[in-house]
Amino acid sequence: MADSRVFAMVLAGGEGKRLAPLTADRAKPAVPFGGNYRLIDFSLSNLVNAGQLKIAVLTQYKSESLGRHIATTWRLSPLLGNYVTPVPAQMRRGPSWFAGSADAIYQNLNLIHDENPHYICVFGADHVFRMDPRQMLEQHIALGAGVTVAGIRVPLGEANQFGVIETDGESRTIGAFREKPKDPVGLSDSPGEVLASMGNYVFTADVLVDAVTRDAADPSSAHDIGGNIIPDLVARGQACVWDFVNSTVPGASERDLRYWRDVGTLDAYYDAHMDLISVDPSFNLYNSEWPILTWPEQLPPAKFVFEEDGRVGAAMNSMVCAGVVVSGGTVRRSILSPGVHVHSHALVEGCVVLHDTDVGRGATLRNTIVDKDVRIEPGARVGVDPETDKARFPVSPNGVVVIKKGTVVEA
Repeated sequence: MADSRVFAMVLAGGEGKRLAPLTADRAKPAVPFGGNYRLIDFSLSNLVNAGQLKIAVLTQYKSESLGRHIATTWRLSPLLGNYVTPVPAQMRRGPSWFAGSADAIYQNLNLIHDENPHYICVFGADHVFRMDPRQMLEQHIALGAGVTVAGIRVPLGEANQFGVIETDGESRTIGAFREKPKDPVGLSDSPGEVLASMGNYVFTADVLVDAVTRDAADPSSAHDIGGNIIPDLVARGQACVWDFVNSTVPGASERDLRYWRDVGTLDAYYDAHMDLISVDPSFNLYNSEWPILTWPEQLPPAKFVFEEDGRVGAAMNSMVCAGVVVSGGTVRRSILSPGVHVHSHALVEGCVVLHDTDVGRGATLRNTIVDKDVRIEPGARVGVDPETDKARFPVSPNGVVVIKKGTVVEA
């Protein structure tokens, strides 16, 4: 059942520079993940599963791929007034693009005025997680907060990577909100942890409108929700925190409930994929009670062919999507997206291979992220010789090779 009190805005304008070259032709929320999905599918699935069915996705950089995905995948029922719509930067408030996440909302206040909601969920578009926003909304209403910030517990030593939420003792009122502090204060019930912002918020509508309007008039502001809006509302005593440790989701295990990942670097992106193919993954894609939704391409089933001496089409400890053909090659600990073809005597090991890539006969791929439409020529070797790889491709700090979209890799 749709909740008519709530309007959702998903912030999908990030450039994703740390994920380059995967973001060379697409916005970060449009980056493929887990074989069939795009990163934005996780936030949208959580909102839609919770009955929040009026959603504006605010886009800006390289948004064509993202807009096409939303238009073809996220078609809710217009008969019931439900929608997910991409909203590109339109310069409604002057001759400038979005100057920050708060400015993105300010430039689209017309959307809020049109819907006239009581509450607004503002979610990020590029994290991998499963949560029920209704629980945060219920606490927000019960406490009469102006904004509620979703917080996840992280080790004290990682505080300098996040916006950190500090509370007054046992209270859920936020006493301070600090970006990447060097002197973090541990939680009263767990001194070795802090609450880090997950980038998801519930606002009372008039509080958000007032806050972004005041922020727009401040020339010294960076016009950022985490950097400007939340500290302002903290100072006004209007900000509360919702602790992700209290999250419950149908069908989710204890490990799954605590999972939230910012896959904003190549190594984080790669590691999150390797978790998916583990025997007992931290994040369960197979929870049908709270599904991660998308619209897979209309493709035939995956196919494995040849069973001869030294030539067996097989995939072990891997995820293989529709349209894949493993033709006498070997796939281990890898994720093959739709349309991938692995030819005879090829080896794909510890790899994330995106759509419509062709791995030629006798080729070897190890510890590599391969973007879409790549051709690996017969006999080519990637992830075998680190010095050769660095001369040809981007390589992450942890040694993961990345092959950009449309590349032809010669032997």
